Parts: sequence; C-alpha cells; structure tokens
Amino acid sequence: MSVQVASTTGKDPQKPARVFNILPVAIAWGVMLAFYVSLRLYQQAFAFKFGLDSTSPDFEIYWKALFKIEVPAIFGIGAVIWAYLWFTRDRRINDISPGTELKRYFTLIGWFLVYTFSFLWVANFFGEGDATWHQTVIRDTALTPSHIVLFYACIPTYIVVGVGTLIYATTRIPAFAKSYSVPLLMVVVGPGLILPNLGYNEWGHAFWFTEETFSHPLHWGFPVLGWTALAIGGVLLQVMRRVSELFKVFTPAASLTAK
Repeated sequence: MSVQVASTTGKDPQKPARVFNILPVAIAWGVMLAFYVSLRLYQQAFAFKFGLDSTSPDFEIYWKALFKIEVPAIFGIGAVIWAYLWFTRDRRINDISPGTELKRYFTLIGWFLVYTFSFLWVANFFGEGDATWHQTVIRDTALTPSHIVLFYACIPTYIVVGVGTLIYATTRIPAFAKSYSVPLLMVVVGPGLILPNLGYNEWGHAFWFTEETFSHPLHWGFPVLGWTALAIGGVLLQVMRRVSELFKVFTPAASLTAK
C-alpha cells in the first residue's frame, strides 16, 4: 500500500507524489519476524535440554555463546544505523518544502510501526514466556535461557529502533528539531530503561526468592516503564495535527488517493 497526493505546485500537477511507502516497513517486519521466530525455535530446541545447569559445558556452548554474540551484534548494528541517521541529517531543516515535510512525517509513522512491532514481542510473547520459565524452573544464574533472549536480544532490538526513531524525528522534522517532544521522549526512553532496571531486578533475586509471586514489587518497574510506551498516542496526536495542516497546504483534500 502507498499513499499518494497530487501536487498543485509542481511542474506536472497530474503526476502523483508518493508520500508513504509501506515496503520498507514490511521488510523490517519480515526481518524482525524471522529473528524472533528463530529465537523462539532456538529456545524450544535447547532451553530445557542445555539451559538448566549454568555450570555445564553445554550451557556455555549453547547459551553463553549466544549471549556473547547477540549483544555486541545488535548494538553494533544499532550504532551503524544511528551514525547513518546523524551524519546524513538535514542541515537546512527549516528550509524544507511542505511536500518534503509531509513525506518525512509518513516516514516517521513507518518508524513507529516498526518500533511498536518490536516492542509488542517483548511486552507480550517473550515477556510472558520469561514469566512462565521462572515460575517453572529455579534459576541458578541471571543469564537464564529466557533472559538471554528477552533482555539481551529482544529489548536491545527495540532500543535500537526506538533511538533510531528519535534521531530521525529530531534531525529531519522541524517541529521535533526545534523543541523536545515529551511524549516522544517517554515512548523511547521509558521502555529503554527496562534494560538498566534489570540490574535492580537481578540484585533483588540474589537475596529474595520471588518466583512463586511474579507480581512481587521487585518486578513493578517492568510494567511501569513499559506503560510509558502508551505515550505514543500523544506523539501521534502531534504528528496528525501537523499532517492535517500540511495536507491543506500541499494538496486539495479531493486529490488524496490510496491504493
């Protein structure tokens, strides 16, 4: 699907200008889906077989090795993406045309779609899987099979996308470049703080056995920080307000088509 508008100011007013292309979003979703399904199948194959004793050689091969590979790989990819977005930033951001600004807002919406897709896997599927694992198996290490996948693969993935979304917005869209958007910061920073909150969680588990009560206060930080993602509603209100203004400037409402 693509959203197109007919320009009323260009040389060829009949030629539509594409402002949103779903293909990059679909590709990102496909890559992430393959990544998450692969992690789940890996858990299915090796979690109970080699993940119950952290002192065994097999645990070192199948789980410690995965941990040592995924963390630098994901954040390394993230560093490349962030650097690219920063070094290719628009240095004349206040001079962009309404059409360019409109297209960038739709690109930002695409970033949101990828970000929410990655976050939902953490908040639902792998988050519930982690709870199930720790109510079933007594841990002998903080690096359990469920933690290695959830906290050190899935959460870093959405942090990479979230920070990328923030950098894109603040380097290419005038409204976000001029001042900080509190909802946008909440959407990105709040869920990102779940990762450092893990340190507090593991410190608590070193002293208290809380698996039998998963709603223990030790875990409250996870849902509270996760709920900050709901601030995306506020960001979308900011985005759609400006998009509606740009549509009025850039094209008559009757020329909007979707196909």
